[in-house]
Amino acid sequence: VDYLSQGIDLSGIEVIENDLLFIARARLEVENQAKRLLEQGVETQNPTQVGTALQVFHNLGTLKDTIANVVDGYCTGLEENIKNALDIKVLTQPSQTVTRGGPGRAAMPTPGNTAAFRAALWTNMEKLMDQICAACGQVQHLQKVLTKKRDPVSHVCFIEEILKDGQSDILYKFWTAVTQTLSSQFQSATDSSMFLKQAFEGEYPKLLRLYNDLWKRLQQYSQNIQRNFNTSGTTDLFAELQQMEDDTQDIFMQKKQDYDPEKALKDSLQQYEAAYLSKSLSRLFDPINLVFPPGGRNPPSSDELDSIIKTIASELNVAAVDPDLSLAVAKNVAKTIQLYGVKSEQLLSTQGDASQVIGPLTEGQRRNVAVVNSLYRLHQSVLKVITNQSSFPAAAEQTVTTALKVIECPYTAGVGLSFDLSVTLQMSTYFPRSLSSSGKPDVPCSLYMKELQGFIARVMSDYFRHFECFDFVFDNTEAMAQRAIELFIRHASLIRPLGEGGKMRLAADFAQMELAVAPLCRRVSDLGKSYRQLRSFRPLLFQTSEHIASSPALGEVIPFSIILQFLFTRAPPELKSPFQRAEWSIARYSQWLDDHPSEKDRLALIRGALEAYVQSVRTREEKEFAPVYPIMVQLLQKAMSALQ
Repeated sequence: VDYLSQGIDLSGIEVIENDLLFIARARLEVENQAKRLLEQGVETQNPTQVGTALQVFHNLGTLKDTIANVVDGYCTGLEENIKNALDIKVLTQPSQTVTRGGPGRAAMPTPGNTAAFRAALWTNMEKLMDQICAACGQVQHLQKVLTKKRDPVSHVCFIEEILKDGQSDILYKFWTAVTQTLSSQFQSATDSSMFLKQAFEGEYPKLLRLYNDLWKRLQQYSQNIQRNFNTSGTTDLFAELQQMEDDTQDIFMQKKQDYDPEKALKDSLQQYEAAYLSKSLSRLFDPINLVFPPGGRNPPSSDELDSIIKTIASELNVAAVDPDLSLAVAKNVAKTIQLYGVKSEQLLSTQGDASQVIGPLTEGQRRNVAVVNSLYRLHQSVLKVITNQSSFPAAAEQTVTTALKVIECPYTAGVGLSFDLSVTLQMSTYFPRSLSSSGKPDVPCSLYMKELQGFIARVMSDYFRHFECFDFVFDNTEAMAQRAIELFIRHASLIRPLGEGGKMRLAADFAQMELAVAPLCRRVSDLGKSYRQLRSFRPLLFQTSEHIASSPALGEVIPFSIILQFLFTRAPPELKSPFQRAEWSIARYSQWLDDHPSEKDRLALIRGALEAYVQSVRTREEKEFAPVYPIMVQLLQKAMSALQ
């Protein structure tokens, strides 16, 4: 009838006036029934009713306008819900007694009633999330039916009708309207009420949790909606429909390329997150600034440190509602750890007496011990806090552990690698310059070895045992033990002349050296290459030069330069050691070796000494070289080719 009436004026024709009136009323009745059916079907999530109602509107040619009006209705309803949830006047009035304020009177909680205001606000927010979720579910359901339903005559899919003329899909249109309304209403509400602003900033994680829960519910609904379709007796109704990909039109399941619906939802929270993180950092920094007053000389007490750790744990626990918030708070915790490290480092004593190893602990050394122990306790406590966090994001954990590594710098300064210099300088005074070639040892080891053992034992008991970070201490004292072995082997290889009795005494010293460095490490075998050198060098004392030259330990374990240095001690006085040829003292030669760790440089110096010997033999017109010389030349060539 509509089609026949188009473009024709039928008014004034009495014969059909009653018919036209009946048709208009019938159309209105059909539309109203279809509207009621659509509302009921969407509300009860009944696709059969929704499909029937949509078919009516399609037949009447009003499908597009009807859908637009329905979606606009949902948007308007939610806008009203949001305004009501944030209405400060309602939130601050006792129930049942709403009184009007005077002109210009601001609505605010009465003193002592803030808790009730907050409780009412969060109840409203939970209710609002339920309302948003319900409305979203209904729009999703409507879109799903539109996506599946086709006109039985023309076979046109209803969603195509809606999307004609470049219109965006209804769920996208609805969601952008809702998220924009949330942003604008939250902004205006918190701009006009300090109490709302403080509530959202101070309890931001609670607000974020509500948003996250809403988002999870929306996604869950998207996953369930198809199952509901397939189990609600609608199979017959849609038998003629071509099945489409379930989620192509569902933005909650499949993000658009240029649109992130979850980000759109959370955009309304950005200003509150920034304020919350700023206050969180203040809460973390305040106890540290309190326990490190200007001019203070002592690290925090155990109770003060416990308070700092509790604050860190509390901030991380509260932020656990969201991975992104956890990461942001973890960055604040990292800054807190760094601040603690910087403040601690400022307390360290760097005076000369901080590295002395002669007398008892000085005041500066005691303070350094206290600072390092304080840093160690912080390190261990924060690690424990991280371990106890359930579902802590990997990126957040990495952020905190990286910050903990940074505070090892003050550790290093405090444990006093300055000790290293003092200890090793002191140790070098114990090593022998020469040993008698006659007589057998009548004591287990040389006097210098006894003194070295006593010195190391005293350094460990008087200085290092006060540190609680045993692993860290051993990491550093093991380096001292390796250095002690290096110096010992170096000096042992330079002893000249070395008789049989000297060899016996030196062999005993090698055995005692293991005992001497034992306090500096967990196990002597942990010293790696240094330990293997100590073990491999000892048997060489009693081997012939030919045997030494063919030893499998050569090059692999003991550097060629050390063995060549040792073979000089078996040569006649004319074959001078490199330091003798250069007219250096052993101490100066030892320093040169420290300054030239490269094997190439050391071998070049040895080659110079051998060449000088050849020259002196020719000058004296002697007929043969010392027996050890060809072995040394052969070894030098082997060493040079190994370098290449």
